[in-house]
Amino acid sequence: MFKKKNKKSSSMARKIVVATHPKSINAEQYRTIRTNINFSMPDQLRTLLVTSASPGEGKSTTASNIATVFSQEGKKVLLVDADMRKPTSHYTFKVRNAHGLSSVLTKQCEVKDAVQSSEIENLYILPSGPIPPNPAELLGSKNMEALTSQLLEQFDLIVFDTPPILSVADAQIVSNKVDSTVLVINTGKSEKESAVKAKELLDAAKANTIGVILNNFNIEKNHYYYHYYGTDGE
Repeated sequence: MFKKKNKKSSSMARKIVVATHPKSINAEQYRTIRTNINFSMPDQLRTLLVTSASPGEGKSTTASNIATVFSQEGKKVLLVDADMRKPTSHYTFKVRNAHGLSSVLTKQCEVKDAVQSSEIENLYILPSGPIPPNPAELLGSKNMEALTSQLLEQFDLIVFDTPPILSVADAQIVSNKVDSTVLVINTGKSEKESAVKAKELLDAAKANTIGVILNNFNIEKNHYYYHYYGTDGE
């Protein structure tokens, strides 16, 4: 149904560490995140949202690696680039972006014409599509609910990459409609006040926030991870 990608891109090599450097410390951390998510959702997890407090905290890279590590578990996974303001998935996975989420929601194309396979087994991408003038309205529409239901018939897990929650309302809107939400915080950039405010906004949306991912956390070289896993692919 979907055309396979064969050529590996340097962009993906930089970002999808669980695929390019599976023995690295960072890759092991993503597998730990996968385990924690599974434990947090004893019932079957079908939809997961990834957001951050502010721009530049690594939420898109995190969403891509989480989607990949679940696909490595054998699940058929769809990564949806629901950041229709500053999309990145088509760059990361080198897929076409002429049609995507915005195109499907505005009835410009069918789902089958927008979803694309990646070069990673079991992982598929629904890019953002052309940037629309009303992303929040599209994400909160009945068309979005219908699309999610349709996609759940084809995929075991859908991961939504959404804009930073303090910037726009998009993440709040979608978080109310998914099984679980994770918040990405950059330990070297985020202020405590911003992180707290982001959590408050998710709570106000009645999101099921199952955890916070600390990005760019420095591990000392005498930490047991270095002795056990080494430094391959940091």
